Amino acid sequence: MANSIQSVRGFGDVLPVDTPVWQFVEDRLRATLERYGYEEIRLPLLEKTELFSRSIGEVTDIVEKEMYTFEDRNGESLSLRPEGTAGCVRAGIQHGLLHNRQPRLWYAGSMFRHERPQKGRYRQFNQVGVEVFGLPGPDIDAEVILLAARMLRDIGLEDIRLELNTLGTPEARAAYREALVAYLRGYEDRLDDDSRRRLATNPLRILDTKDPDTRALLADAPALADWIDDDSRAHFRELCAMLDRAGVSYTVNPQLVRGLDYYGRTVFEWVTDRLGAQGTVCAGGRYDGLVEQIGGRPTPAIGFALGIERLVALLQDAGAAPAAPAPDVYLVVAGEAAGREALIIAEELRDALPGLRVMTHCGGGGFKSQFRRADRAGARFAVILGEEEAARGEVGLKDLRSGGEQRTLPRAELVTTLQELDMGTAPGTTI
Repeated sequence: MANSIQSVRGFGDVLPVDTPVWQFVEDRLRATLERYGYEEIRLPLLEKTELFSRSIGEVTDIVEKEMYTFEDRNGESLSLRPEGTAGCVRAGIQHGLLHNRQPRLWYAGSMFRHERPQKGRYRQFNQVGVEVFGLPGPDIDAEVILLAARMLRDIGLEDIRLELNTLGTPEARAAYREALVAYLRGYEDRLDDDSRRRLATNPLRILDTKDPDTRALLADAPALADWIDDDSRAHFRELCAMLDRAGVSYTVNPQLVRGLDYYGRTVFEWVTDRLGAQGTVCAGGRYDGLVEQIGGRPTPAIGFALGIERLVALLQDAGAAPAAPAPDVYLVVAGEAAGREALIIAEELRDALPGLRVMTHCGGGGFKSQFRRADRAGARFAVILGEEEAARGEVGLKDLRSGGEQRTLPRAELVTTLQELDMGTAPGTTI
């Protein structure tokens, strides 16, 4: 017997026991986005590798070590998308969505990074992302932060902290980068391996290090805040004032820099201590230079992404994950003719009562075993159909939750009886 084939490491299955909480999160996030007037865009999984090297940055960890990249039959380098912003910008330029418009877009789907799998981090992971183009002021920064806050609240997460920072303009960051590198060169032998490598490629990422010795060195390093230009300071002050007015709690974190080269000015993260090292559940910021960098006209932009796996894990850890909806009606049958007729009855119920969840027994078995299956499925009612009932045009109806007596009624009255019991009169429950 051949060995069974296992899934690729870091590429997980979402099993039926878990899909209800995924559906709950996705449906709630979608509903919140629609309330704010954001439009959905659907993007391909595969892009030209150049898109990510030009946007994310060739010396970032993502492009250097984490992308799934290959050459197609024509020798063109392609990559599975490691994040959604670059593809959204590419689509906006390609289809003219950004010309004399200020689109507010969202997307959902899988991203791919060859990282070390751990709780909350997988090689295939899912995000809901938001991108807004053409609006330069702090008011849209405030809106997207308020939107993200409401999305988290709407799925029932209240204990997540918001951290903010401003990175200033590219010129201000370049000047700060020189000062930071000059300081850290004096302590290069005391830096951790990742920070030593980043010193020559992406030194601002050292500010986000988790190594305790390197963090101690950073206590006396030049502060990014001292290099921020006046316009960026004013922008950030106005944003903070808007969030204060809206009652949004936040902490200004001067070490928050984000991992992608395209960010500037406002950056933010929602973080938690309940996921170990993978504590960021939502993150984003401004990327005013990215559209031009990819080949479009200069266009201000801001966005964020939420990690679905991390939101699901938080709900499950808190015991707040919803269960799969149980069937309202389970059809219990005896005999071949009754089994065939039960399928017709089930379709009649679904037609007449669109909100009704109906499950038909298949595969044979006695009444006793079928009732056990109906009970395990959590069905409220059993509709019973044997050969004699089918011949007489009758069905049995039993409330499995109350334990009441089974009653017999004409098949023609089944729909009205279930309506009187307030079953299936509204669209089915969606989570």
